[in-house]
Amino acid sequence: MNSTPEAAYTHLRRTQPNLFNTPPGDGAISIVRGPLAEGRVVHHDQWWTLLQDPVVFPDGQHGHYLRMIPSQPELGTAVLPLISGKVVLIEHFRHATRTWHWEIPRGGGTAGLSEKDNAAKELEEELGATATELVELGTLHPDTGILAQPVALFAARINEVGEVARGEAIRRARTVMFAEAEEMAGSDAITDAFTITALFRARRAGLAQ
Repeated sequence: MNSTPEAAYTHLRRTQPNLFNTPPGDGAISIVRGPLAEGRVVHHDQWWTLLQDPVVFPDGQHGHYLRMIPSQPELGTAVLPLISGKVVLIEHFRHATRTWHWEIPRGGGTAGLSEKDNAAKELEEELGATATELVELGTLHPDTGILAQPVALFAARINEVGEVARGEAIRRARTVMFAEAEEMAGSDAITDAFTITALFRARRAGLAQ
């Protein structure tokens, strides 16, 4: 990125203008344009870029809004593993919440890989499993309040589970009936948005047994 937060922001506006579009019509939050816009790149690493956008609210008030964009243009993926119709969940420790979560494998976009290839890679890395079939389940915006890019959802048929990625704070895998996974989502045993949405989409796609 450029040497100052303001220069980095200006570079992004010039090279990726689609990130700064405002849809036509009334009622949207607009991003201020011009040399006095005071936009900044607050943080940047290989995974995430945090922007502070100068904005105008629908009532005319000016302010700033934070949002995160991925540093790679490729979409992240989340993949629901299925063995004979049963759901495979991983127990993953998450730093942000400082606790363990039952969820499905997922990861950020990888340069040079398609969304399907990235989903297959995440399965192999986190679950030690190989997909025999990948089914597209659409996209998900996991947090529209701050995350700019959607994530591609998949279901994957697999034959077996291998070694989980303990180095990524995954301590075990668990195979449950599809209905039990839905019950876990309904009772707060699963709170991960990717997993809950993938279960919902997979049932609508006829993959539940």
